Parts: sequence; C-alpha cells; structure tokens
Amino acid sequence: MTHLSLAGKTIIITGASRGIGRAIALRCARDGANVVIASKTVDDTAQKLKGTIFDVAREVEAAGGQALPLQVDVRDEARIAWMVAQTVERFGGVDALVNNAGAIMLQPTELLPVKRFDLVFGLNVRAVFCCAQACIPYLKKSANGHILNLSPPISLQERWFQSHTPYTTSKFAMTMLAHGMAAELKHDGVAANTLWPRTLIATAAVEWIGGESLLQGSRKPEIMADAAYEILSSDARALTGQSFIDEDLLRSRGYTDFDAYHNAPGNSLLTDLFVTET
Repeated sequence: MTHLSLAGKTIIITGASRGIGRAIALRCARDGANVVIASKTVDDTAQKLKGTIFDVAREVEAAGGQALPLQVDVRDEARIAWMVAQTVERFGGVDALVNNAGAIMLQPTELLPVKRFDLVFGLNVRAVFCCAQACIPYLKKSANGHILNLSPPISLQERWFQSHTPYTTSKFAMTMLAHGMAAELKHDGVAANTLWPRTLIATAAVEWIGGESLLQGSRKPEIMADAAYEILSSDARALTGQSFIDEDLLRSRGYTDFDAYHNAPGNSLLTDLFVTET
C-alpha cells in the first residue's frame, strides 16, 4: 500500500512523554510531521518514571519534525479544548489524533475502589471521547484525517473479564468508540481505527505490573510506532473501522524482521492481554 507522507501533517499524541506515545512521536517526526506532545509530565526530577514533554520535543526536532509540547491532563475537557486551540494556532489544523494516554488497574469489580474505577474510565473512555470531539471539526478539514485509539479487538471470552472486568470494559469501550466514529465520519473522509500489540511492550506500565521478568518477554515500543505509522500514512477513506494487531499489520505490509523489536533477545515473548494465539 502506498504511504501518504506525514511531512507537514499535524499529529496530536496523548501520553507522549514516554513509552509507546514517545515512540510514535519520533516515528512521525522522521517523516517531517508536526507533533503535539500532550502529557502531564513537565518535571521528572522527583519521579521514578523519567521522561517529560520537553525531552520528547527535543527528540522530535532532532528526528526532523516540528514539536509542540503541551502539559495536558486529558481528564480535563477545558484543557483538551486549550490543547486543540494551541495546536491550530501553531500549525493551522489537526490531521491525526492518537489516543495513547490511559490507565491500567487489573482488579475485579469487588475489589476496585470507585475512585480507581473513575480514573480508569476517565482516562480510557471519557478522555478519548473528549479528545476526539474537540479534534473532529479540524479532522474533517484535513486531506487525510485519522483517529487512532490504542485499544484491542473486542472479544467476549470469559478469560478477559474474570479477573479485571472494569479495565477490560474500558478498553473495549475505546474500541467501540473508534468503530462508532468510523461509521459517523466515513462520509467526511476521516478514519477511526484501533491498534493493539500482540506481545507485551516494554513500558513503565508493564514494569510496574511485573518487573524485570515481564520486560524480558516484551518487545520495544518501536513495533507499535511502526504499526501506527502504517495506519496514519494510509488513505483514511480506504482504511477505517478496523482493529489491528501490530505484528499482523506489519506482516501484511511486508515487514519481516521482528527480532529487531525484541527487548531482550533470547527470551520467549509474552502474549499481551486480549490476544488469542493462533
């Protein structure tokens, strides 16, 4: 499939100060994109997790893109409106929105505090809705508008619900929003799709959940970045309303070297949640 260059295109990425969001930002920057790095972290000196919006902005510029670092809590719709206004003022529009920010709480209904439930749904569902709603008027004006949610294909297998129903429901809701928006916006030429990894990805979230042992069985965030690039550089009118697994998408686009993505070569890869091995 022919790639449509991201040079000069404006892409908002939430949760872009580290991990998968950062990797997507840098991949888009290599095409010469304008990248809006929307995240909360502006100072990591007192934090265990390192990486700020300003660090990524410098990396984006070094990679060949234009960067706009914005401190944004995506639970705040007023701040989201400000983010979009700042983006349009700086770059003139919005061509893609990547909903990467999120929260993971792997607890069953009985044990998850309501405050934590609100956090999970506030980040994984409400923020996706608010960010999309704020961007849609500008995406409609784009020659190739895209919304990309980092969420899994929907599966109603009991195994995905029995230990963490709230989290599972929130991630499937993200996917339902994408499929719904694809239907709503297809006549406007705006695509909405989802992307999910086949294996665990070496991120702070994975390290927090399982430590070094999970990182040993993970792939680097760059595999998700390359897959996101394949989606965002595709014709929005031809590729919408789909849920992609990173490896499957990349293989369909001719990628063959997946060893390069392995975070710890020689170790067995661990399959991510919501993925059924075939």
